[in-house]
Amino acid sequence: MRLRGLVRKEFLQVWRDPSSLAIAFVLPVFLLLLFGYGVSLDAKHVPIGWVIDKSTPETSSFMAAFQHSEYFQTRHYPNMAAAKQAMQYQDINAIIHLREDFSRELFQQDSPAIQVIINGVDANTARLISGYVQGAWNAWLTHLAEVRGITLSSPVIAKQRIWYNSAVLSKDFLVPGLIAVIMTLIGALLTAMVMAREWERGTLEAMIATPVTVGEVLLGKLIPYYLLGMGGMLLAIGMAVFLFDVPLRGSFWVLLLTGTLFLLLALGMGLLISIVSKNQFVAGQIAIIVTFLPAFILSGFIFDISSMPDAAQFFTYLVGARYFVAILQTVFLAGNIWPVILPNAAALILMGGVFLALAVKKAPKRLE
Repeated sequence: MRLRGLVRKEFLQVWRDPSSLAIAFVLPVFLLLLFGYGVSLDAKHVPIGWVIDKSTPETSSFMAAFQHSEYFQTRHYPNMAAAKQAMQYQDINAIIHLREDFSRELFQQDSPAIQVIINGVDANTARLISGYVQGAWNAWLTHLAEVRGITLSSPVIAKQRIWYNSAVLSKDFLVPGLIAVIMTLIGALLTAMVMAREWERGTLEAMIATPVTVGEVLLGKLIPYYLLGMGGMLLAIGMAVFLFDVPLRGSFWVLLLTGTLFLLLALGMGLLISIVSKNQFVAGQIAIIVTFLPAFILSGFIFDISSMPDAAQFFTYLVGARYFVAILQTVFLAGNIWPVILPNAAALILMGGVFLALAVKKAPKRLE
């Protein structure tokens, strides 16, 4: 009965505080729409400049391969000086230069027939453009050789096969990982305020003076925000599958179970921050720094962990979102791959147990 009263009290507090409901339900929608529609790691409709010294059927055919591609927007320049100036003014991101002897030296390996200059200020986009141009060049060259009945002298012909995200869509990679960031915000940021709010208002002393135990107080704080967090997760999964068409190849129940483990970890971190800080503003700042930012930067949500320096890679093992992001991306895109799911779930159990135990230990048990 006492626990039911504490839970009801906390639900009333949540209902009277619109910001909590906004973080639980409005913020996930906003972030999913932003990353699903507004943020893309794909290089599409990239403006590239063409300089053709001598127009031939081969140059027209090669340029047509780019004009019908969704990755490029072609622009023509009379000479290299004009094209380089356009790149300096950031009107184009790359230059493709076809020399006068392009058609004659097309299949000669000793003399390159195409020159590609790429703006390398944005290294990621530059690598993508380089890969796209190389792929388009190889595909066009192979097609032309088949039409002419010529056998290319290349000893190896590469045939690519992409698994799990065959269309190579960044939203299929970003949206599942974003669920971990959303649950970090709901779990850690909201619970970071609950005990600090009681400290500031002086109501914690009144609760301690009652017969309720420390465990009942903490459960009364955790249960409402657990339900809010799971509600936000279900909303995010629904938007990912039905709005953004992200495939869910694994089990929905595995997602719910591992989501519960991660949410308990986030709740434990938020509760510990709230107990220790005793101030809502300070608790909010600490929660953002030690939970949200690491979840955003060091979890593998956007940046590949294996590409990070060794020190940063070591630090990612202390970020709970790292393990949940790995589970999310695996269950959504690959399926129930247990050698990935089980070790990461075990890490979530261990970290969640540690933070919840610390929260119980640090919780006030008597009036000071």
